[in-house]
Amino acid sequence: MKIVVITGMSGAGRSQAMKTFEDAGYYCIDNMPLALMPKFVELVENNTENIEKVALVTDIRGRRFFDTLEKTLELMKSTSTDFRILFLEASNQTLIKRYKEARRTHPLNPGGSIEDGINKERKRLEVIRNLADHIIDSSDLSLALFREAIHKTFDETESPVELTLTLMSFGFKRGIPLDADFVYDVRMLPNPFYVEELKHLTGNDEAVRSYVMKFPESQEYYEKLSALIHFHIPLCIKEGRRQLVVAIGCTGGQHRSVTFANLLRDEFEAAGYQVNCKHREQHH
Repeated sequence: MKIVVITGMSGAGRSQAMKTFEDAGYYCIDNMPLALMPKFVELVENNTENIEKVALVTDIRGRRFFDTLEKTLELMKSTSTDFRILFLEASNQTLIKRYKEARRTHPLNPGGSIEDGINKERKRLEVIRNLADHIIDSSDLSLALFREAIHKTFDETESPVELTLTLMSFGFKRGIPLDADFVYDVRMLPNPFYVEELKHLTGNDEAVRSYVMKFPESQEYYEKLSALIHFHIPLCIKEGRRQLVVAIGCTGGQHRSVTFANLLRDEFEAAGYQVNCKHREQHH
């Protein structure tokens, strides 16, 4: 079992680090009392739920317990467990800026100078920093680069980030899906609704699909839309995103949008991507 203890300077990115570990499949607990760490590890190792990766966040908020951190970490490192400590830090200038932007006081000096609180905390954490297996300075890192640094440090042998492509057909008359990253409008394409034998069918039917795609403008639109999605996916993966939601709308969400969503599903599944396809209006 892998265990990572995340600690370090307040404001250096512990919350974002925990989210990154959660996305990587770690069982995460924030602000765990240090006295409970060894017992928790024992319980997890003996559990029947097959928890393989755990991340525990501890910081200066656990004041009563923090003084025991050094002994606790040394005890845990002496076991046979795959145990590592991640220490997060940042420059005083960066931390002060983050505190100002969040309008927060420092937990070690709530009524006084933020910089004085940072200096007190840095001195108090010096011993723990020396015990750390990995140190990441978040001062000049964007969120994407910060997440990438964690992945490179802890997931060297694991698969790269997988992205799920969610394709959603919808009808504009019911509104645009709120969770869509990109919205495309196919209402300008020929509409099977006005063909009597197709009116009561949907884009799931071959007759409708053939009708929609027999027009040159439909074929050109599809090719450009497919190319744009292919372009977006690696950019999203690079940013650490795990889902891309593409919504395709027509008037009623039954014919053209369903046709396009199904064709894109088939194409991207064949290309090896993990794809979900939803037809919103067919549930109404």
